Amino acid sequence: MSEPRDRVASRVGVRDVARAAGVSTQTVSRVINEHPNIRPETRDRVLHAIAELGYRVNNAARTLGTRTTRTLGVIASDATLYGPAVGIAALEAAARDAGRWIATAYADASAEASVRDAADRLLGQGVDGLIVLAPHAATLSALVDAHPAVAITALHTDAGAARQESGAALAVSHLVALGHRRIGRVAGPEEWLEALSRDTGTLRALAEAGLEPGPSWRGDWTAAAGAALAPEIAAAVRAPGGPTAVAAANDQMALGLIAGLREAGLDVPGDVSIVGFDDNPDAAYYRPALTTVGLDLAGEARRAVAEVLGEASSAAAEPRLVVRASTAPPPSGAQGGDPGPMA
Repeated sequence: MSEPRDRVASRVGVRDVARAAGVSTQTVSRVINEHPNIRPETRDRVLHAIAELGYRVNNAARTLGTRTTRTLGVIASDATLYGPAVGIAALEAAARDAGRWIATAYADASAEASVRDAADRLLGQGVDGLIVLAPHAATLSALVDAHPAVAITALHTDAGAARQESGAALAVSHLVALGHRRIGRVAGPEEWLEALSRDTGTLRALAEAGLEPGPSWRGDWTAAAGAALAPEIAAAVRAPGGPTAVAAANDQMALGLIAGLREAGLDVPGDVSIVGFDDNPDAAYYRPALTTVGLDLAGEARRAVAEVLGEASSAAAEPRLVVRASTAPPPSGAQGGDPGPMA
């Protein structure tokens, strides 16, 4: 009985490929690393030998004769949340398209020492650059200062922050167009750059509509946080002059809020409209289906990978509003008119 091909391939090395192709191991390495100064017939022989032997390219082979691991380091925070999890997946896909891999280290993004330790671990593996996912302003700045010779970028740079702001403004503009004039918000953790950008966009859109900011609450991105805030928000909705709509900084908090408001006896959107942010894959299956804002995370990831490699890349697409059933005009009888001039 023959051995499985995977097991045989795992024992094939660069020397075996070089011997079969009649070239040096250095030439094999150059072909693997797509070196431009290789004769076409030599490249073809090496590639044919790789295919015949079932050789699997690995990082060790790629680094032979080079000074790069073809690996990018990613510093991430809580991957149980939708944003960080999908960000890691998008970065992995973008890196793979660029012929790279990623190595991920997790850190408490609010703790400078934790982020520094994660960076040191990745740099100790010889990564070619660092991408910080969902950064905090202070820790990102400290990281850049500590490693001035390392290519460091963030998944969400200034351009990405502008798109976050635009997305939040889209959500508010949608509520205003429906007739809402008292709009509350559930913001994310104040130290997160994403939360700051989304809050900035919300406040800007309210100002542009000539509206005073409604009541605000702050959560930690989780559905549990949205549910925990629901009793207080329900009381605000029922109070005279209370909000007729609430913009949540992400879909998970919106999900928890909708569930909590239902427990409190309020209907969404009959009593209050709710809009989220992220357009996670489950948003269409909430009850009611969630109106939300989607971002081009794949485009943001491609830009981040290109930037850390010193290459050009197209910008990510602009955010998009996805209208579903969780938003509607203010309830009949609600005072949805102008709450008064801006202070």
